[in-house]
Amino acid sequence: MNESMHKYMKVGLIHFMAFPSTMKGEGPIVETIKRIACDDYFSAIELTWIKDPQVRKEVKKILTSSHMAVGYGAQPRLLTTGMNINDLNEEGRAKAVASLKEGIDEAYEIGAKGLAFLSGKYQEETKEQSYQALLASTKELCAYAKSKGNLRIVLEVFDYDIDKKSLIGPAPLAKRFAEDMMKEYDNFGLMVDLSHIPMIYETCEESILPIKDYLVHAHMGNTVIKDPSFEAYGDTHPRFGFPNGENDVEELVEFLKVLMNIGFLNTKNPPIVSFEVKPWGDEDPELVIANAKRTLNEAWARL
Repeated sequence: MNESMHKYMKVGLIHFMAFPSTMKGEGPIVETIKRIACDDYFSAIELTWIKDPQVRKEVKKILTSSHMAVGYGAQPRLLTTGMNINDLNEEGRAKAVASLKEGIDEAYEIGAKGLAFLSGKYQEETKEQSYQALLASTKELCAYAKSKGNLRIVLEVFDYDIDKKSLIGPAPLAKRFAEDMMKEYDNFGLMVDLSHIPMIYETCEESILPIKDYLVHAHMGNTVIKDPSFEAYGDTHPRFGFPNGENDVEELVEFLKVLMNIGFLNTKNPPIVSFEVKPWGDEDPELVIANAKRTLNEAWARL
């Protein structure tokens, strides 16, 4: 592709994955966000909870000055606490919903345009009950977000039997869920993640085409799933080119090609497409970020 990728998408970075010491809402948040905001390769940044109100104010100042699009990833609110948004225990479900409502408040505070989350664990014998619980929770979140402004609530499609073991899940179920949500709420959408596609045993086309009408956000990343004994096995988002990894330049080309063919990547309203890459072991986050940029540059050149 000869045209600039920045005409077709806002290239983003998930801050709390690139700098995992910030994932619990603490740590060197301001310094690391500033480093990303000073890099004009990125037009977007995705943040998660920031526990200190004063730090949130400092971050808001950086974001306002940087002219970046902002997304809010609420996944750590669930994953680091063990909460389940489709918990069949009503008290547990209500606790998860309350936490994500706090996330919605924070998202509005920092100027985010969307809040992403994931479905929780489930048991096969009570799968439909879990589905209904997820539906109830997500409707509550969409209603709450709508009451405060125009924030979009985005469900990210995860693996269902390898690592996170989330209810949603494969493309057909994601499609059913989106159809059910969109009957009542227009501020809902789905997110697809390149690193999760091999984990749900689908090709890019199988994963994306059924949900193309509901797709609002995308992530680019890698995964290791060939053997549980391999380093970085599971949903760990290692850098591109990681030993035994599933995704590199070729797979990213295919991902971008499908997104382009369905019109998701476009020049009229370029969507956020973010790197979800995480240093493995003692890897330097800056090198992992540079790796991601090089991989996308090469993939785009081949498109």
